[in-house]
Amino acid sequence: MLDAALKALSQMMSPPFRTVLMKSIGLAAVLLVVVAIALQRLVAWLAGGGELWLQAHLGERMHMPLDVLFWILAIAAALGLVAGVIFLMPAVAALVAGLFGDEIADQVERTYYPDEPPGSPVPIARATLEAVKIALLSVAVYLAALPFLLVAGAGVIVFFIATAYLQGRQYFELAAMRFHPAAEAKALRKAHQASVFLAGMLIALFVSIPIVNLATPLFGTAFMVHMHKRLTARGAPIAAGRPSP
Repeated sequence: MLDAALKALSQMMSPPFRTVLMKSIGLAAVLLVVVAIALQRLVAWLAGGGELWLQAHLGERMHMPLDVLFWILAIAAALGLVAGVIFLMPAVAALVAGLFGDEIADQVERTYYPDEPPGSPVPIARATLEAVKIALLSVAVYLAALPFLLVAGAGVIVFFIATAYLQGRQYFELAAMRFHPAAEAKALRKAHQASVFLAGMLIALFVSIPIVNLATPLFGTAFMVHMHKRLTARGAPIAAGRPSP
């Protein structure tokens, strides 16, 4: 597994990967900016409405204290938005991976497995659907994990475990679907769920590093291409082979 991770890391700065990296970083940055602006506008709208409601009920004499209170809340909300964007990075990476996964997987297969039959590109509609499903599931799971942040360290652990499961699941299935129909790729992932989860933990570590995590789609996809090759070579219950047209 570590060998597969090292191979994925070593290939990330190759010329073909750099091209995909620039595109994926650009798209991820745009998505994060859009999300941040939307959250900021929502918080500002809620805060403005709350201040007017309180002022109407408490009277004009509370105007100055309320201004100070909501100024403090605005600073806290800004810090919360930064944290929120960081927590949303795995979901954003999931969307980007659905669009650029095949380009990355193709480069890995050409470089490391030139004598083996190449995989077939996952239909863009299917890849996008899987990416959106994982992204939405990620947001739901992370929102469920937020209350645990109030318990010392528990929220971070829950978030990490959830990220490891979701990221491992998505990247492995996208790699496997180049060689299997979607149902068989999911069955293959379940048959090797322990290995896929452990691999997902390495992706979760990668995605937890600010700035560097913008390259998560490249690392996650390349890593899981190697993992899929190893697991099927060891005798997976579903034989590897290109899906029939």
